[in-house]
Amino acid sequence: MSKNIIWNYLKNYKMPKKTSGHAHHPTHETVALAQHHGENKISNTGELLSDVILGGQDGLVNTLGVILGLAAASSDFRIVVAGGLAGAIAEAVSMGAVGYTSKMAERDYYMSELAREDYEIENMPQEEIQEIREIYEKKGFKGDLLEEVVKVLTSNKKVWLHTMMREELGLTPVQDGRPLKAAIVIGLASFVGAAIPLIPFLVFYMAKWRFDGAMTTAVGVALGVSALTLFIVGAIKSKLTVGKWYKSGTQMLVIGILSALIGYLIGLAFQGSVA
Repeated sequence: MSKNIIWNYLKNYKMPKKTSGHAHHPTHETVALAQHHGENKISNTGELLSDVILGGQDGLVNTLGVILGLAAASSDFRIVVAGGLAGAIAEAVSMGAVGYTSKMAERDYYMSELAREDYEIENMPQEEIQEIREIYEKKGFKGDLLEEVVKVLTSNKKVWLHTMMREELGLTPVQDGRPLKAAIVIGLASFVGAAIPLIPFLVFYMAKWRFDGAMTTAVGVALGVSALTLFIVGAIKSKLTVGKWYKSGTQMLVIGILSALIGYLIGLAFQGSVA
């Protein structure tokens, strides 16, 4: 099998669609070859979903916990709204910064490993070629096909280097602008998530509703809306990833609400001490 034939095969390969009969399962060789076409691009949709869920869930749960704690300790909507808003903004900025620094650290680690692999390819090529051979032996390649694949992959240093990073170390590159994008998306998602439990209290405060049980009503509305939001987000996550939607939704709901209720219990300890 010539080099051009292999590269053309990689370029034009498409996964077969399922039919109503028995599904066609590609061989190990077919799947492995297809994985080497071009750069192994990270799913933008998956990254966006992950960032939105991370920021949104964190912002909602943390702010809900703060609000419930303040509502348990005080009957003053002004204090609850001020504390919740301050917490929401601080949390959004903090989460954005965490998103940025974590992606920068991920990029720096990738670059350090890339430099190490590049050095090994330059100074220990035979050892690195053997590593490629062993990797694809485990994938089911044998004989002449194995040697031809090894030859093709190691004939292009960029492909060789990328293959070692992905297959040996399990690392993928952090795209340019990714740290800043993560910071913005996570920060905004955190603030939007924080606004969900805060809005009921803000409405009561702006409308000057001060009837008996007003604070309890606002707490109930915030809990209900937050629980529904957490369940929906969990269900959507399962649809785009794996798992049953109702299990994922229930899991996110239970974990989020229980975490937020800790803030309420702490607030009860100070009940009546806050004006």
